[in-house]
Amino acid sequence: MARPRPALPDPDALEALVDETGAIKVRVTPGAREESLQIAQGRLHAKVRAKPEAGKANVAVAALLAAAFDLAPSRVELLRGATSREKCFRLR
Repeated sequence: MARPRPALPDPDALEALVDETGAIKVRVTPGAREESLQIAQGRLHAKVRAKPEAGKANVAVAALLAAAFDLAPSRVELLRGATSREKCFRLR
């Protein structure tokens, strides 16, 4: 059985969360039942299935952001928060 596509917010709403340097802040919930990106109270929340071990959740969040912004995964870079739930990514 194929996994359902992750729920993604409106692209214009996502673009509004990116600052002038191309950085976006994300609150991450690893080990979630399904993958999704949500905007709540002006913040981006990501839920990923991957567990927070050996950077697997960070890679999953980067892939989710790449899909949401229609970028190659190599163009999404983790700036801060490798071991935190609060992360900052740069979109290039």
